Amino acid sequence: METRTFGSDRMRILHAVTLLTPDGAYGGPVRVSLNQASALRIRGHSVTLAAGERGFDVRPKWAEGNPLVARRTLRLVPRVGFAGLSAPGLLTWFLRTHGQFQAAHVHLARDLVLLPMAVAMMRARLPYVLQTHGMILPGAHPLAPLTDRTIVRKLLCHAHEVFYLTTDERDALDEIAGGNARLTPLPNGVPLYQAATHSRRVPEVLYLSRLHSRKRPVDFVTAAMELNARGVSADYTLIGPDEGEGRKVQEAAAQAPNINWVGPVESGAGPARMQQASIYVLPSLGPEPYPMAVLEAMSVGLPVVVTDQCGLAPLIRKYDCGLVIEPGAPSIARAVNHLLSAPDVARAMGERGRSAVKHDLGMSYVGQRLEMSYAAAAHDLGRLP
Repeated sequence: METRTFGSDRMRILHAVTLLTPDGAYGGPVRVSLNQASALRIRGHSVTLAAGERGFDVRPKWAEGNPLVARRTLRLVPRVGFAGLSAPGLLTWFLRTHGQFQAAHVHLARDLVLLPMAVAMMRARLPYVLQTHGMILPGAHPLAPLTDRTIVRKLLCHAHEVFYLTTDERDALDEIAGGNARLTPLPNGVPLYQAATHSRRVPEVLYLSRLHSRKRPVDFVTAAMELNARGVSADYTLIGPDEGEGRKVQEAAAQAPNINWVGPVESGAGPARMQQASIYVLPSLGPEPYPMAVLEAMSVGLPVVVTDQCGLAPLIRKYDCGLVIEPGAPSIARAVNHLLSAPDVARAMGERGRSAVKHDLGMSYVGQRLEMSYAAAAHDLGRLP
């Protein structure tokens, strides 16, 4: 049996994510990994981020202060989104260098970047933990059952721990693993960012997310047009990469000068852009277990508007830091109008959200919990076959 030792409490940890792009197209998992890496670095550990990449003129070697190994992605399977991506150079790098790490943290999805790497970790006897971010659900794709039976189940069962966000995700992973995975809850913490400035003369209502049909950006625009028709004074800004809804958004926004889609921001720049806004809206439908953008808006001190299908809806109700609504443009319009017409109420909601991040949803607990998990994994090689 290979033994991986370290001479001090400082650990060398590998974090693996599917895709890194300049505009943050892969969204939450990358943000979660980078936040975790920063928290672990504060605790004295070394974290290397490994990812497939696309869209960079010059391939980056660092990500927010952490060493980065990025390799070009190829699309092996068309019309299946991120799942069809592969990064063979990343796997080659891992096979050559895995011995330098004592534990790995894989932000796993059913894609051809991370599945081969996770299998290689298992075979190389590198202790690993998994975090699936709600991306592995039974029957999510026609090929999912076959992939789960042949690969995913084995990876889940051999992981030292599998972190989940919600009870629904826990139940889904337990079903796929046949009850044999070590499942552990782990929240997505967020740093306490600089507070919103509230300096705009005209308040800004912000949508910052991918322009995907599930995110319902057209509902946001439709609500803005309805509020314009009522004479409500505000600017409405959409920020994010186009994933199929860009043309519809542009056509609708062209009818009003105060509705603008400005494209994506650089990866990691979302919180700074949020500081200029007054209200944050995420009108998503379907599975949205723990959206990082909502936590970032709370950290900045913005009141948030989400649908009752958002996994953070109970938390928002608990802290009274925003409004939970039914899906659809009319509900968005009513919620935004309420907050715009009662700025003191909106400001108080934002302050409560920021306080929740500071005291209950920050990165200190997450960093400590991961540190304990990695150390246990590094000393528990006997669990691996």
